[in-house]
Amino acid sequence: MPLQLRRLQPREPITVDAPARLHLGFLDPNASLGRAFGSLGLVIDAHGTRVDACLAERERIDGAVTDAERERIALCLARLQAAYGPATLAIDVVHAPRAHTGLGSGTQLALAVGTAFARLVGQPATSAEIAAVLGRGARSGIGILGFDCGGLLLDGGPPGDLRQSAPPLLARQPFPEQWRVLLVSDTRIEGLHGAEERRALASLAPFPQRLAAHLCHLVLMQILPGAAEHNFAPFAHGLTEMQQTIGEYFASAQGGVFASPDVEHVLRAVAAERTAGIGQTSWGPTGFAVLASAREADSALATARAAAQSLPHIECSVVAGRNSGATIRNAEARAPRSDAA
Repeated sequence: MPLQLRRLQPREPITVDAPARLHLGFLDPNASLGRAFGSLGLVIDAHGTRVDACLAERERIDGAVTDAERERIALCLARLQAAYGPATLAIDVVHAPRAHTGLGSGTQLALAVGTAFARLVGQPATSAEIAAVLGRGARSGIGILGFDCGGLLLDGGPPGDLRQSAPPLLARQPFPEQWRVLLVSDTRIEGLHGAEERRALASLAPFPQRLAAHLCHLVLMQILPGAAEHNFAPFAHGLTEMQQTIGEYFASAQGGVFASPDVEHVLRAVAAERTAGIGQTSWGPTGFAVLASAREADSALATARAAAQSLPHIECSVVAGRNSGATIRNAEARAPRSDAA
């Protein structure tokens, strides 16, 4: 369901709201059947990225960005200019999550900037095409697909030639509206990224085919059916088992099943008192617990805060799933409008 961009006359300003995502795990990191990775993920309704952009006489990058993020935006603009023609933009990042916490902030920011650029120059590029230009989606397509349509998503892993397409969407389930997600994050650390991430992946032993088969079985026969039928217990048990399996595989690279022992401590306290699907998104340090209702989430939040009482670096919050993709607004239509299929 690609985000279709019509050929438009240049306009200003353009506002893009890109949603955050949780990466819930890979299916086959070692390509035991010839195709690597494959990802399960969930789009959430908080911690998104908002970018305002307009055509300008000189390039400007302002707002809620670090120096490193400013450099990444400048590189994105240079690649977009090379692909779609010269254009000078003023970019204002209104808000964005802290980078490298497992929320997909790099892809959000790149797609938001790329979508705004394409709109402003009248280029009918899809989000998958923009992602290819900007070098996103090398392993997971959840951020790209989540930008398009939201929900609980399963992708089939990257194709052999990343210039051709993003990882294909294999399944999408609307995330049940009554379910909630408790997020627990360690503000002292960042998840692995860049060269460290590549070295970590290269250091891992081959992922056993039997475990890949187990993960696929959990996703196809427990997690996705649980979401489709709003049957929480099998969903939660399947997700926890998937996360434990993949976490044990990555433990040697990140120091344990969770990147942060304190996040793990809090989440296991939450799961000890109720049915919950717990795990870590991407390389962390953000962990999650999926709960069956807002009431359960409020109770879990109280448990989490009690467990983290002596841990001031631990942040806890409750969010919902998001079943729609990015929104795009312009000066002529300031009310949010989803362009997702």
